[in-house]
Amino acid sequence: QVQLVESGGGLVQAGGSLRLSCAASGRTFNSYAMGWFRQAPGKEREFVAAISRSGIRTYYTDSVKGRFTISRENYKNTVYLQMNSLKPEDTAVYYCAADLVLNKPSYYIEYGEGSYDYWGQGTQVTVSS
Repeated sequence: QVQLVESGGGLVQAGGSLRLSCAASGRTFNSYAMGWFRQAPGKEREFVAAISRSGIRTYYTDSVKGRFTISRENYKNTVYLQMNSLKPEDTAVYYCAADLVLNKPSYYIEYGEGSYDYWGQGTQVTVSS
């Protein structure tokens, strides 16, 4: 069982930056690929970014490429999402998720929501124009 707690959300003006953090419980954090998803009002939850359990591979949805960076510090059981050049359309609740990939290669990641086993409660990001 893994518990995930997101933090770092808030209100920011367009063009600004935020860094989201997701702290995981347990001693097997490096067995999980990690992902960030978001859900805007009235829309379905969508994939944002993912990172392999080793951290050597990352993947982003097209709309955030070049603006967002996902990273992780396994010794801190934490994954981050650095968000720069924020736009009003980035406004959403952002969720951290963990995908158990212990028996997969260290570079393995998924971007399908159904592949993820554990989810945080989410943190609100609001970008004003």
